[in-house]
Amino acid sequence: MADVQSLARGENRPAPLDASGSITVSVTGAAVDVSALLLTAAGRVRSDQDLVFFNNPVGPGVRYAPDGVTVDTRGVPAEIETVAITASLDGSGPATFGGVPLRATVGSELDFPMTGLTTETAVVGVEIYRRGDGWKVRAVGQGYDDGLAGIATAFGITVDEPEPEPAAAPPAQPEPPQPVPQQSVPQQPDYPQPAPPVRQEGLAVRSELFAPSNAEVQGNGILKQGSKMARVAMNGEVMARSGSMVAYQGDLRFEAQGSGGIGNMIRRTVTGEGVPLMKVSGRGDLFLANAAQDVHIIDLDGSDGLTINGSNVLAFDTSLSYRIGRVQGAAASSNAGLFNCVFTGRGRIAITTDGQPVVLTVDQPTFADPQAAVAWSSSLQTSVKSNDQLNFGTLIGRSTGERFTLQFSGQGFVVVQPSELPPGGLIAGTGGGQQAGVGGALGGLLGR
Repeated sequence: MADVQSLARGENRPAPLDASGSITVSVTGAAVDVSALLLTAAGRVRSDQDLVFFNNPVGPGVRYAPDGVTVDTRGVPAEIETVAITASLDGSGPATFGGVPLRATVGSELDFPMTGLTTETAVVGVEIYRRGDGWKVRAVGQGYDDGLAGIATAFGITVDEPEPEPAAAPPAQPEPPQPVPQQSVPQQPDYPQPAPPVRQEGLAVRSELFAPSNAEVQGNGILKQGSKMARVAMNGEVMARSGSMVAYQGDLRFEAQGSGGIGNMIRRTVTGEGVPLMKVSGRGDLFLANAAQDVHIIDLDGSDGLTINGSNVLAFDTSLSYRIGRVQGAAASSNAGLFNCVFTGRGRIAITTDGQPVVLTVDQPTFADPQAAVAWSSSLQTSVKSNDQLNFGTLIGRSTGERFTLQFSGQGFVVVQPSELPPGGLIAGTGGGQQAGVGGALGGLLGR
């Protein structure tokens, strides 16, 4: 075996391809996700599909694996001049690359120690590029403070989801509730009453199960079915949490959707946040639930939006869109990954809480455990407050969420559940004020 030779930043060498024309690049020294970008001569991707990573593991001539990225030069399209190999922190290790002995290994003959990194959370390690009829390796070592999202943006991928176009008309729904005043606890809207139970001729069964309260509710769109289930009267499409279907009637089709677009997939790579979605389409009745949690219905009127912890989202109308946002300053305070889903548009969303929540009117500084805050209005400014002086981090049995508190100020509301351990995902915030991009004027909050 040939001796391993080290590359200096900016140095290039002939690519040490194997007999099949392939080469594998791995990155060690920290817990990272390796990815690759297929770039044209202009240094840009052709489309989002030219980003190869764990949510999009196969591209033309490029294949992702947990131990690195393999480039088969024979399969790389002619218009692709460069394959850039990147690495981004996966959130389970250090907060930045500062002081980390990061190293890229190229094939079995070359390695590149990436020194001098400080506040960066992602790096373009090496490039595999064409030179005449052959291929070469260039040591790059260019760091980015804003993670894989920053690298993707630099090479032509739009990470932030576009602002939704105003909806022409709301989806078919029951009579909408009145808007909620910003500083008062919202009133409960009047949702349709359950229909009488269906009685079959000759049925020789008697039980309280057949009480009207357990019968299927009637109405269109997303409705509450009791306190822990949602019923969706389907005649089109709805987005729902993957695995939340407990029953359905009629002709329905289910299609996995990932976390909602390439931008949200990139952000979820670093944040762990997002909603694993499925699109349900067809005509019939769909019943959804999640771990017997309490279900609540919220109507957005199209002028504002709502920030929600991704683990509390159950279903929403396709007229709504969402992106993943981060609380301002969270990265400097914690490596916990304070992120949430920001919903905008006009339509209805079903959320879950672990127990009966409280809706706090915020007209003075308000604080909540980041594992208990479920949703809040964008009229609030949010920040992360360290509780180290109270030694919260030393409490037995708490590995996350005790050393930091979400602080809310301004005028609006915060929904807090009586539990610090929601299923799945990390809780977080979004930027305060205009950075948040969400609102507090909702058509109904926690409707029943």
